[in-house]
This record gives sequence, structure tokens and C-alpha cells, in this order.
Amino acid sequence: METKEVVVLVVPFVAQGHLNQLLHLSRLLSSYNLPIHIVGTTTHNRQAKLRIHGWDPTSAININFHEFETPNFETPPPDPNASDKFPSHLLPSFHLPSTLREPFAKLLADIAPTTRRVIIVHDYLMSTVVQDVVSYENAEAYVFHCASAFTTFSYLWEGKGKPCLDDDDESYKQLTKVPAFEGSIPAEFIESMMTHEVCNTFNSGNLHDTCNVFDRKFIDFLAKEGLSGSTKQWAMGPFNPVTISDKENLRKRHMSLEWLDKQAKDSVIYVAFGTTTSLSNDEIRELANGLENSQHKFIWVLRDADKGDIFDGEVRRVELPKGFEERLGEQGLVVREWAPQLEILAHPATGGFMSHCGWNSSMESITMGVPIVALPMHSDQPRNATLVTEVLKTGISVRDWERRGELVTSSTIETSIRKLMASDEGDAMRKRAAKLGDDVRRSVLKGGVTHMEIDSFISHITR
Repeated sequence: METKEVVVLVVPFVAQGHLNQLLHLSRLLSSYNLPIHIVGTTTHNRQAKLRIHGWDPTSAININFHEFETPNFETPPPDPNASDKFPSHLLPSFHLPSTLREPFAKLLADIAPTTRRVIIVHDYLMSTVVQDVVSYENAEAYVFHCASAFTTFSYLWEGKGKPCLDDDDESYKQLTKVPAFEGSIPAEFIESMMTHEVCNTFNSGNLHDTCNVFDRKFIDFLAKEGLSGSTKQWAMGPFNPVTISDKENLRKRHMSLEWLDKQAKDSVIYVAFGTTTSLSNDEIRELANGLENSQHKFIWVLRDADKGDIFDGEVRRVELPKGFEERLGEQGLVVREWAPQLEILAHPATGGFMSHCGWNSSMESITMGVPIVALPMHSDQPRNATLVTEVLKTGISVRDWERRGELVTSSTIETSIRKLMASDEGDAMRKRAAKLGDDVRRSVLKGGVTHMEIDSFISHITR
């Protein structure tokens, strides 16, 4: 396939979950011998390269990073005692992309005359940055959506007044279980999101980090609705490397993997709440006591939420209840640094994942066949949790979203863990999750649905 006449510009949003997905997608696109140019701020490109796992972006021959300095911006620490869990301390950094429109336009002006076609793959939240694409006849822009098709369609469906779906009562019932939008995203950020509807005027198609194995009917719904002004949809996930064959060759094999090697199959629950969740001291106490009282083995990644600039200043050291770590012995491992999540989920000893249900974590857990104990915090997480618990039936909810303002007690944590790890219902979920994970991993092989979707997109943009 001749691809030298096509150049791809990738424009991710600055939040870690968004950076991670588009960096992985860049790896996949570059494997088709396409030159990739990733456009971002100096700080956030550095962050993305530091945290990626499964491959080394600095050694990729076809991937070029264009890093632009931004004006100084506030990087306040997260507030673990805030009334809601949305990372409002990151809002100053979320406004940074507005400064990238001019440097992106200059880069586009330099590249467009030198190639037959320029393809721009941009996060929906970067639509205003790339809007100058309309000035070039040989440029096409494609919107990237960092969520499942189920979650993306649920927002459209809700905005249209929750109409019935033609001849599909099952999907309608599933959508009615989605929690209300209120309380998940603050008004200031919603207002900012609305400005990116400008992409409806120049969008050539939509890319999704999801898989047709479990999300096809909602991809079809999005095609019918014409998401972001286009009926074209490609479900191209999972993006993460799904064959974990080089664990022994990690620069330094992580202590969590060494610890897991000593545990029985499906005996460990992995606990992590992502890069935007800051837990209060009360929440940490209840979670610690619930884990200990469950009497199940666990790995707990205990880190505070990111600041807008992760390289700026000290990070809060989260304190555990007195004597907790000393009492654990062989029951658990507390990790206070970066952990190789994909490798942990792929390990045979990992039998469950207590998660905030960010889409990166959800997709990794689905891909590795691990059931979820869902404790969503903000944004799309409550809807991702609904997909896992109500649609795929590969997880359980710790609490109803409507009770998000209440402290989750240690007894609730303990009960949830025991339900997943030591009950007939939990065993059934584990079997469903394992089967789904196997199907999703097979989808990326030649002839699989994801492999065909990626081939289809490549054929389209190199036509």
C-alpha cells in the first residue's frame, strides 16, 4: 500500500487519559508506514512520553513530536475535600489548547504544500485548534472520541429527549440506566466543550477507542445520527499493546509483578483510581479498612491526582491509617508510584479491578478479561460504569451514582470485594469478562473486526 503521499497530524487534548489514547493510536497508524506528527504543549508531550507503556515513542521512526511552549499557567494542587470529584484544579491547563491554534496553523501551512493529502486526527476537545483545516483543499480532519460508543451515544440520546429506538427495546432499556448528567461535569467545562462544536462544519469522520466486539450497535446508532456532522465511524480499539510478551525485558521489572508471581490465579484485586482522582483522608481510611477486612489479597496504587503540570513542585503523600501497612504482611501491596497497569491486569493472579472507570482503565480491563468493581468519580466515568455493569455485565457497582455525595464506608467496600472475588455471581462475571477479553484481543489479529476497521480507515485516507 502506497502511503508516502499522505501525512498525519495528531492533536491530542492535554489530560492524561486523552494523551495516552492518541499516543497509542499514533503507534498503530505509524505501523502502516505513515509519517505521524504529534502536536502538543512541551509539558504535556513530555508527560505522555514518560507515562506510555508497552512501547517506546522516542524510538519510533515514523513519529515526530512538535512541542510548543505555552504561557505560564496556574498548577494548583488537587483538593481531596472538594464537594465533587471533578478535577477543577486542572481547568487552567485545560484552557492551554487555545494557544496552539496559531502554531498548528503554521505547521499545517508548512506541510500541506509538500504532500498529496494531510490527515488531521484531533481530539474533539481540540476542534477549535484545528479549525484552519478549512483553508486547505488537500486536508481532511477526523474527530477522535475518547470514550465508548455507548457513552458517546448516551449524550446524544439524552440531548434529544431520550427517544425510543426503532425496534431495539434492549438498547433503550440499557440507556435508561445511565445516570443523569448533573454532577459529573461543572458548568464552566461544559461551556468550554460547546465551543468545539465548530468541528461539525469540517469533520470528515469519527474515530473511536472502542471495539465492535461489544459496541457495534452503538457505533451504528452514531452513524445513523451523524455524530459531529459525519456518518462515517471507525471503532479502532483496543489501542494498547495487548500481547504482553516482553515483561521480563522491562527496564526494571516492577515490584507489583514480582509480588503477583507468588499469588494464586484470580486471587488478587487490583485497586487504582486514575490520574484525576484525589481521595480525602476519610475516603482513604474507609478504603484501607474495607480492603483489609475483606481478607482478600490486593495491590493498591495510592497516588494523588495529577496537577496541571506534573513536573511542577511536590506531590501530596497520601497517609494511610496508623499501622495499616505493618499489619498487611502478605495480604496486600501498596504502590505509591507509577505502576504497569496493563501488565498487572494481564497477570493470571489478578481476578478483579476496583476502578474509577475512566475509559483507559475500563478498556484495558475489558481487553485483559478482568471484571470491575466500579466506583466512578466524574465526567464519563458513571456512564462507563453503566456499560460495564448493566450492558456487558462484567462488573458490579459499589454505590449508586445518586449517592455520590456520601462517604463510601469500609463495610460497603468489603462487601463489594467479597461479592466479586468470592461468590457465584462474581465467578460468573469473571467467566463473562474472560470470554469478552479473549474476543477483544482476537479482534486485533488479521481478519478480526478491529484489524479490519483500521485497514478500512487507512484505505480511506490513502485512497
